[in-house]
Amino acid sequence: MKKKTMLTLALIAGTTATLSAAPPVITKEIREENGKKVEYMFIDGIKVHEEDPAKQPQPKVVTPSAYDAAAAKAPADAKVLFDGTEVTYKNWTATNGEPTKWKLIDGALESAPGTGYIQSKEKFGSCRLHIEFATPTKVQGSGQGRGNSGVFLMGQYEVQVLDSYENVTYPDGQCGALYGRSKPLVNASRKPGEWQTYDITFHRPIFNEKGEVTRRARFTVIHNGIKIQDNVELSGGTGWAGPHSISEYAKHDDKGFLQMQDHGNPVRFRNIWIQEIADDAK
Repeated sequence: MKKKTMLTLALIAGTTATLSAAPPVITKEIREENGKKVEYMFIDGIKVHEEDPAKQPQPKVVTPSAYDAAAAKAPADAKVLFDGTEVTYKNWTATNGEPTKWKLIDGALESAPGTGYIQSKEKFGSCRLHIEFATPTKVQGSGQGRGNSGVFLMGQYEVQVLDSYENVTYPDGQCGALYGRSKPLVNASRKPGEWQTYDITFHRPIFNEKGEVTRRARFTVIHNGIKIQDNVELSGGTGWAGPHSISEYAKHDDKGFLQMQDHGNPVRFRNIWIQEIADDAK
């Protein structure tokens, strides 16, 4: 039998007087389970990684738009981080700065189990990012164990990559979720093995000298031509903090590495380019 200790903390994520909009109400409970204390986080009353569709409905499945080759082409002012060549493969390293162990296969970067995250050599802040990915053609596993990876802006804030085609998981962890913080508006996933696109507009958070957030991060995400995150203000971090909890904001540099995750599945990435956005810190 589980003991439940209610330590409800009324937390307003990233509170400072200069923020423009009220954040969601975040509460936490510490529950004692099997002799261990476990943190549960709730965002506007909904448990992080809630799987009950009565409490957190699954996003509606929609038909993705056709691949737009013209829109996928890097603009003249974009920095091409990967175009399928050996030259741009060298734009990437392991997180320790050593050469990446990800494979270059048929013009794509492919993760392999145990190779760790891959990251750009260059750091970025606010940006527009285009990136394409494909989950494995051979379907193995279910839920979070199927075609799992992630795109991390500044090495901090994750847009989830997952095979969410006829694969149910908690909505704030399905493909296109801002992991643990915001489920996608709809499920626009293609079939396993088919190339998919993310077009992400990201405005970094800004911190004051005390480490407090004075401007929260914002995301707009277009998945396969369909808007799935609409100028969403991120209420905190997206790092794993337990089965039903997620990290808070923590002060970091103004720029960070673009990273993709090795989660044990051979997910592929291609056609990665970025446009930097000038920050208005006011």
